[in-house]
Amino acid sequence: MYTLPSLSTDEMREVDRLMIEEYHIELLQMMENAGRNLALQTKRMLDGDVADRPVVVLAGRGNNGGGGLVAARHLLNWGAWVQLLLTHRPQEYRGVPAHQLSILQAMDAPLAWAEEGWDLPPADLIIDAVIGYGLQGNPTGMAANLIALANSSVAPILSLDAPSGLDATGGQLYSPHVVAAATMTLALPKSGLLAAAAQPAVGQLYLADISAPPALYARLGLDVPPLFAGDTIVPVAVVDGAACVAV
Repeated sequence: MYTLPSLSTDEMREVDRLMIEEYHIELLQMMENAGRNLALQTKRMLDGDVADRPVVVLAGRGNNGGGGLVAARHLLNWGAWVQLLLTHRPQEYRGVPAHQLSILQAMDAPLAWAEEGWDLPPADLIIDAVIGYGLQGNPTGMAANLIALANSSVAPILSLDAPSGLDATGGQLYSPHVVAAATMTLALPKSGLLAAAAQPAVGQLYLADISAPPALYARLGLDVPPLFAGDTIVPVAVVDGAACVAV
């Protein structure tokens, strides 16, 4: 087993900056990698076949939500019955997430936006892509409503990068927060995911490839082996507050 370094929110922002500015790996590419892996992890949690399986995707308007929108596109292409529930009206999305949403609109994907009194449709799995690693303080507004709706469902929840409502650096659980069956984090584990208090909300932890070069980590003083030689998603064991993977 190999003990992985973990990243604070600020360190993850630096990884994102280096990927874009130094390695010319654009946000669109990172989001596509994240979303496709999220769809793949959804397929694995549904016994390897998503055809005609109902999946609900909860998507905010940030980059985390954009990853959820990419996953929704792949799942639709694979035959899943996907229902999209957004935190905001489509015209309020900007940048790359808006681009991802426009693709789904062109596909006539079934989507709605959160409003008071909304109920989740039945689902075999819920994807939580409401809030990313940059959360500070309690979720509010429709994001908070979606978190509460997700937790009220009997379906398992798969969170992207971090459960919505979790401080990705310190591990504090804000109110409300998603209680996930599994979390698929990106690049390297966020330190907050490894906190003992966070474990009930994180569930089984997985790590997914977004194509960060090893040389990037070396620039940050981190020694990271080729984690994804065998698979683009690897399970992570949390042992005494450390992230361990088989290499």
